[in-house]
Amino acid sequence: MISQTLREARKYEEALGKLIKSEERPSFHLSVRTGWMNDPNGFSYYKGEYHMFYQYYPYDSQWGPMHWGHAVSKDLLHWEYLPAALAPDEFYDRDGCFSGSAMELPDGRQLLMYTGVVRERQKNGGICEVQTQCIAVGDGMDYEKYEKNPVLDETDLPEGCSRFDFRDPKLWKKKDGTYCCLVGNRPADGSGHLLLFTSPNGFQWNYKKVFCANHHRFGLMWECPDFFELDGKWVLLTSPQDMRPQGFEYHNGNGTLCLIGDYDEITDSFAEECNQSIDYGIDFYAPQTILTPDGRRVMIGWMQNWDTCSLRISDHTSWYGQMSLPRELSVKNGRLYQAPLRELLNLRKNKTVHKNVSVSGVVRLDGVNGRKVDMQLTICPKDKETMYRKFAVRFAQNEEFYTSLSFRPSESILKIDRKFSGSRRAIIHQRRSMVNSKNGEIKLRMILDRFSVEVFVNDGEQVMTATMYTEQEADGISFFADGEAVIDVEKYDLD
Repeated sequence: MISQTLREARKYEEALGKLIKSEERPSFHLSVRTGWMNDPNGFSYYKGEYHMFYQYYPYDSQWGPMHWGHAVSKDLLHWEYLPAALAPDEFYDRDGCFSGSAMELPDGRQLLMYTGVVRERQKNGGICEVQTQCIAVGDGMDYEKYEKNPVLDETDLPEGCSRFDFRDPKLWKKKDGTYCCLVGNRPADGSGHLLLFTSPNGFQWNYKKVFCANHHRFGLMWECPDFFELDGKWVLLTSPQDMRPQGFEYHNGNGTLCLIGDYDEITDSFAEECNQSIDYGIDFYAPQTILTPDGRRVMIGWMQNWDTCSLRISDHTSWYGQMSLPRELSVKNGRLYQAPLRELLNLRKNKTVHKNVSVSGVVRLDGVNGRKVDMQLTICPKDKETMYRKFAVRFAQNEEFYTSLSFRPSESILKIDRKFSGSRRAIIHQRRSMVNSKNGEIKLRMILDRFSVEVFVNDGEQVMTATMYTEQEADGISFFADGEAVIDVEKYDLD
């Protein structure tokens, strides 16, 4: 039975979504149907299609009581909107259906597990959000909430754990058939940790152990966990709040953390070996992954930052929020590598190649422009005895606006900077990253899609992501060197 709240949301999104022209959206990144989008939810493969649910408030382009939006795709690049899957319409989720995950049950139904939120007035007059874990089951279109919700609440938490910071369940299934779920939580000391719960069937859940503890190393509350095996290692992803920078790592405050290590399925013990940021740019948070039918581990994140939500196309836009490009993951030498989804190659057209181009000052190249672009760029010094001091590529450019990516070989620092992209707010405009470079050589792959850029450094060793809402007519691309550099450019339009 579809509730009146969900029925109204579906009617509204269908009517308002039709008013947004396709050219006003990203071309191959999933954007919200209408209103507001944040975290990806329930990223899964079900009945021959990829399903992406997402945190959603259809009635305004600002954050509001969370619903679950829903879209499906055959290739992870072209998306079809389906009716909203969940709305805050029960006593246990009346103030929001927060993030969660999805999996297929043995009987062929799809199981959604999400966080229900209820705002509760405290004795001191303040308001706190009580968070519980809830279930809905459906057929890929319509979902019915479980009659015994919530399936996990404060009575299931070990002593000292917060009932206010208890969210974002991530489901997976062990080889022995046991259902597992990681949930973010905060213990009494205020530092984040992830709790493991297990179930024989996906419906009745029991607390097992603290799976991974922060111990004040990486920010505070740990949100949106994901956990999977990859290239002989186990990878734990989470998004800590209020992180402090550690050198050139973890500069985003609310950022993304990757822990790589080993996992013992018998004892459910995860042993960390190394850690890193997932994205070194400005706009990336709360990623989820999927194992594709052909065996690839693919990740999508919310392409935004909580501290930069005032940067938008205009104050009157009817949509706000988009997902990152799907990225194929691998582990090499203890590090997470990311590559653009290989299906992106199918969108390439109008190949333009320039080889061995000398750059000193500003250079523009024939055929190198656009806002839907896949461009591979290699940079090296003209003379290794006389290193160039700085190299930059400027894009989304006209006489007034541009965003830039610059590299200083003496420091081996790559910087993304959008302060001249047209923003009217003094928000976060740049990020710097320490990258690997030998003799001033660096390899970049830049993916532009109308309102964003994603830069894959040295074949995916690092990624830097940023949104920019510059007017679409600003489609110039130029190159600059202080000193003399040599570049190879291979550029495609994306359709």
